[in-house]
Amino acid sequence: MKIGFIGTGKIASSVVTGICNSKISYTKIWISPRNKIIAANLKKKFNKVVVAKNNQEIVNNCNWIFLSITPIVGKKIIKKLKFKYNQTIISFISTLTLSQLKKAIKVKAKIVRAIPLPPISLKKGPVPICPPNKKVKNFFNKIGTTIEIKNEKSSINFWSISGMMASYYEILKIMSEWLVNKGIKRSEAQKYITSLFLALSEDAVINSKKELKYLVKESQTPKGLNEQGLKEMKKKGIYKSIINTLNIIHKRLNR
Repeated sequence: MKIGFIGTGKIASSVVTGICNSKISYTKIWISPRNKIIAANLKKKFNKVVVAKNNQEIVNNCNWIFLSITPIVGKKIIKKLKFKYNQTIISFISTLTLSQLKKAIKVKAKIVRAIPLPPISLKKGPVPICPPNKKVKNFFNKIGTTIEIKNEKSSINFWSISGMMASYYEILKIMSEWLVNKGIKRSEAQKYITSLFLALSEDAVINSKKELKYLVKESQTPKGLNEQGLKEMKKKGIYKSIINTLNIIHKRLNR
């Protein structure tokens, strides 16, 4: 199988890295030259990566093509490319629907929308796909955990959650900076914060058959620090602001 990536940003780079470190069978991975630094680094790191001259060369040479570009760029370039009916096209573009993609691609190729995130480079994390596709499911299961979604409207809910990644990292950054301001070395502060939240996330995954409200309850003791922290955050409306933010992102995706 020959795989191609149109777009060489963070997500594309992460997926390529995950593929190259997995047991997925492929002959070559063609990537676009759009981001010269990322493209050069991937080519240097993995011997089966080829940097194409242009996007049409990727389409001409690949069975599976991944669209890893922004919506604005996607609207400009997809309609200019000549796809083949027997290709599988997987779109990472957040705001282009299946109907919009079909119209731009023109031929009756298999089109699937997917939502991989950077941890896929470590072969970790969920990958929602829509519509369900057995081959695409098996592919992503080798570098993550595939979640098949039948209804495209429902998939928008997962796209909305994926928009909170930077917010999560900002929380880690703020707590790390707080420790630094208290005199802790930055390296130690970041190691503590990232290790702590990795452990909490792993604990949540192990206990994911329970409702999360039980983890919230079990992590508190009467008049303890976690009880105080939760009350203060609720008092400030932090959790309501998360819901409001998700609703705003969701509204944008529904346009």
